[in-house]
Amino acid sequence: MNILYLEHYAGSPKMGMEFRPYYLSREWVKMGHNVRIVAGDYSHHRGKNPQVNEDFQDDEIDGITYTWIKTGSYEGNGVQRALSMYRFVSRLRRRAKRIAKEWRPDVILTSSTYPMDTWAGQKIRKACKRAGRKAVLIHELHDMWPISLYELGGMKKSNPFAIITQMAENSYCRKSDAVVSLLCAAKDYLAEHGMAPEKFHVVVNGIVKEEWDHSSPLPQEHAELLARLRAEGKFIIGFFGGINKAYSLDYLLQALKKTEDPRAVAVLVGEGDQKEELKALAGEDLGKRIFFLPWIPKTAIPALTEAIDCCYVGALKNDMFRFGICMNKLFDSMMSGKPILYAVEAPNNYIADYRCGISVAAEDADALADGLKKMLGMTAEEREQMGKNGREAVLEHFTYEKLAREFVKVMEDV
Repeated sequence: MNILYLEHYAGSPKMGMEFRPYYLSREWVKMGHNVRIVAGDYSHHRGKNPQVNEDFQDDEIDGITYTWIKTGSYEGNGVQRALSMYRFVSRLRRRAKRIAKEWRPDVILTSSTYPMDTWAGQKIRKACKRAGRKAVLIHELHDMWPISLYELGGMKKSNPFAIITQMAENSYCRKSDAVVSLLCAAKDYLAEHGMAPEKFHVVVNGIVKEEWDHSSPLPQEHAELLARLRAEGKFIIGFFGGINKAYSLDYLLQALKKTEDPRAVAVLVGEGDQKEELKALAGEDLGKRIFFLPWIPKTAIPALTEAIDCCYVGALKNDMFRFGICMNKLFDSMMSGKPILYAVEAPNNYIADYRCGISVAAEDADALADGLKKMLGMTAEEREQMGKNGREAVLEHFTYEKLAREFVKVMEDV
């Protein structure tokens, strides 16, 4: 098949996030499909943006054709970012007839975080039909726009941007041939906005096994600290990712303080706007049991998890989680083969489903302390079995090779 993947913020391993379009597309290329990702020349997610001289400039990355649209740079979530969305969608719409003729897509995926790219996908599908070709239109749902703009961002429903976003959501619900969601519990909500329930499919995130087979070594600072803690007989709780409020790290500090067992220490690896606050919160006494290390590349996560005893995955209570949760760090933690201390409230709970850790209530330091005490009280063999359960579950259900095949089945069955 010729797969056209419209994802404004798509990245690659060398550029940085978002990785999902790259990982899925690479697997589709291995399967014999032709894949073209269309993305904007600027994304706030990427560490490095491409040098783009003209609209619809092509690059090839690992067998995937990337086509870049000059959408312009922006800061924050203001007018400039909205204008970049407008440029991406409108330039695709203007070129719809030419895209249908020259690229000849069999599948059109609309996948930008915002839903307005469905209008570009719909016009391209229409142009394909007029040219005598069938193309199916699939919307890939990452984030719940516009409802998250109301509930989390405080935006009024009367805001023009919110009105446009709601129109786009209603449109993709009604007019897409299928909806592939990362969020397992969004079906009823989307049905209320016009989606036929049978169009709903779930394909979550996952891991790339080769990255775990060929990991990068830890920086010296990280390796030395972890080696020292292990030599001292400490039980190391590891966290990797953004050091910010979203991941409930202050509750981990409180739980650690409530846990009198001197073996328990926490190592937080990453950067973020809460890092200095947490250091101050730890104080002198707790500072001897909690350690902060700089960010490491994704390829070094396997080496990090090899040196710790359990992974911590937490999050603040969030009404958006009622639609499901799909955190990349959860799948990495499961793949690590280490037990997981999990403090997230959502309808899907892989920790409980696959018995790969201890699950406690979110935003509850007492419950988290109890979970930590329970894990410390287990035998090494019991913890090892938990870690083994998580790794086996990932390899069976959540590799991008398997997820890409699930996605292709949706394409073929539409």
